[in-house]
Amino acid sequence: MKKLQWEIYVPLFNNRFILKGLGIAIGIPFGILITAIIILSKGNIMGTDAKYALFLIGVLLVLTYLIVLAVYGGKYAPGFIVDETGITNYTQDNQTKKNKIINTILIIFGLFSGNLTAAGTGFIAQSRQVLRINWKAITKVSYYPKQHTIIVKGGFTEKIAVFCTKENYSEVESLIKTKVSIY
Repeated sequence: MKKLQWEIYVPLFNNRFILKGLGIAIGIPFGILITAIIILSKGNIMGTDAKYALFLIGVLLVLTYLIVLAVYGGKYAPGFIVDETGITNYTQDNQTKKNKIINTILIIFGLFSGNLTAAGTGFIAQSRQVLRINWKAITKVSYYPKQHTIIVKGGFTEKIAVFCTKENYSEVESLIKTKVSIY
């Protein structure tokens, strides 16, 4: 079998697959938090301290956006290997170094502040620099030729968005279809 390997840069803030993931990871928790603040203030946001909490949430989201733009240039830098055994998704070297620094800061901050959630988040993020799904573990594949993207799902936590180039999408799609019997 032919081994395919490529690296690509994907815009973070205008790719529908990345935005969907961000919406789930950030939108749901913050949406619940904002809803709870509004309910607890009985809808009287301006007459209570709720306005400060909502303002701080907004500032946090804007700062996060600006940090992502500054550190990563607003781009995700994945690499992919499709071979005889399965699909590997890795983070390109230049972004791996940045991720390691940020994840280490998060772990240290979390441990020193007693925030085990932050420390755990840093550990999990660092452990997911390389993802792999073997062909036999794949349970669902969705093809998006217009976006040059293939979503591959395995077990409960196994999911890879295979971002292809315009030039290699057809070849990658064909290779995956020959190895996976589910379409």
